[in-house]
Order: sequence, then structure tokens, then C-alpha cells
Amino acid sequence: MQGTDTTMHLLINIDVPDLPAAEAVYAQAFGLTAARRFGDGGVELLGAQAPIYLLRNAAGTPAAGDSRRDYARHWTPVHLDVVVDHLEPALERATRAGLVQETDIREADWGCIVRLADPFGHGWCLLQFTGRGYDEITT
Repeated sequence: MQGTDTTMHLLINIDVPDLPAAEAVYAQAFGLTAARRFGDGGVELLGAQAPIYLLRNAAGTPAAGDSRRDYARHWTPVHLDVVVDHLEPALERATRAGLVQETDIREADWGCIVRLADPFGHGWCLLQFTGRGYDEITT
């Protein structure tokens, strides 16, 4: 019977108002590379564990419910964490690419974290695990 595979395949979709600018930011900040292009409306970026799809949608266009897209810095309960081997050079690369550092680097029992915002209002975190990573705080 088809469709019995229970493996979940994650695709990450990020709305952006300027597709070429977003592609340049994410390529420089995170080392992602463009794969497939979907006309002038989207691009698939590879280099992470899941493909990231940048989708061009203008500010003010319909989003969820009665909401309109707004690319000013906004809060959402969903954001992306990028795990890196060395936080400081990754942070430098990300800020050079156009992301804005929103917090100081914070140390935790599991490693270090810093929060960033991309030029399109989306939140990102850079994480560097140390020791056993999250296993340091599990019970």
C-alpha cells in the first residue's frame, strides 16, 4: 500500500519580500546554496538538514487569517536555530551578511546561544553545544 512510510520529511518555508537579497543573506550567513528555482517566486536552498524554501511574497499581501505580511521585526513562536561548531566566527559571518545581533552571547549548561534577526524580520538563534549538549540538562 502506498503512503505507509511514517518518516516525516521537514521542509522549511520562509516568506521574504526580496528573493535575490534573501538568497544572498542566507548563502553568506549560513553557507547555503541555491538548488531549484521556481520562476521568480521561490528558490530552494540546500546545505542544512532540511531544504529551505525562500518564497517571495510582498509586504501587505494576505498571510494567515486576516493578517497581512509585515517584514518589520516581529515575534513568532517559531524560529530557526542554527547549530554551529564555533559561535563567534558564525556570528561574525551572519552579521556581515546582514543579520542583526539582538542579544549578547549567553552561556548555558548545554552551551552558548545568541539571538539574531534577519533583514526580513525573522528570528534566528546560533547555538554552540558544549559537553553533552542538551543532555547536560535532561533528567
